[in-house]
Amino acid sequence: MERVERGVRIVAVQAALLTAALHLLWAIPRLADGAPVDARPAAFVAAAVLLIAVAVAAFRGYRYRRLSTLGGGTLATLLVGYPLYHGRKTAAALAAEPLALAAIVVEGVGIVAFAALFYLHHPNRLGMHAPTDSETHES
Repeated sequence: MERVERGVRIVAVQAALLTAALHLLWAIPRLADGAPVDARPAAFVAAAVLLIAVAVAAFRGYRYRRLSTLGGGTLATLLVGYPLYHGRKTAAALAAEPLALAAIVVEGVGIVAFAALFYLHHPNRLGMHAPTDSETHES
């Protein structure tokens, strides 16, 4: 089971880092143009920094459910925010922005990976094979 967790953790870290890179690739040129009219570039930079911090913590092997929730929740917020921002023009916006399409796919993969880490990391940090209450109280 350790190999499964390691594989899922690698996918989650890669998804978080790739999502951060894609959002930075979109945001940095828009921030460099001067005073941004849109608040998204600054929000994307903040989200990218958060995702990088989560990826580093997950890479180091921290087995906290809150970490998985933070990573998956950040990716889900970015994923849901795109169609909320564009509304009925989401499909046209995705067709016009290859970075956005790549980010949507990677965010979906990352959400699944962080959800799997959440499942694999038992609240008491012993993993899926943590003893149940009946096993800890010997009669």
